[in-house]
Amino acid sequence: MTEDVQLEHYAFRTSDKIRYGDTDRQGHVNNAVFATFLELGRVEALLSAASPVLEPGTALVIARLVIDFKSEITWPGEVVIATRVASVGRSSMKLEQGLFQHGRCAATAESVIVLTDEATRRSRPLSAAAAVWLLDPAPR
Repeated sequence: MTEDVQLEHYAFRTSDKIRYGDTDRQGHVNNAVFATFLELGRVEALLSAASPVLEPGTALVIARLVIDFKSEITWPGEVVIATRVASVGRSSMKLEQGLFQHGRCAATAESVIVLTDEATRRSRPLSAAAAVWLLDPAPR
């Protein structure tokens, strides 16, 4: 990801309230909570009512998560979680995400999500409809 991370560069956006319990001894949001915020962004993007990614008998599994911390997130307030699809493979997708507070990017992340068959617990190819939907850059 580039250093000039802007909220407008992401197709999927959601937000979450920062709770006092999210903070650590230094008074800022604990780094583990960053991963929780990112999970919310992925789930809302990939499992929305409009999403054709999941089919009956399938599940999504996270295979990789890398977080780059850029600045603090502080309580009280809200965090905006932005998500975009960077690429789509046969059975997986690479997502890029940003966490924003007060318009400032506090963290970026890359993840790889794999579609799996619930019965075999192995990867399963994405449908053509899912691939097309994932690659649509229109804001949602």
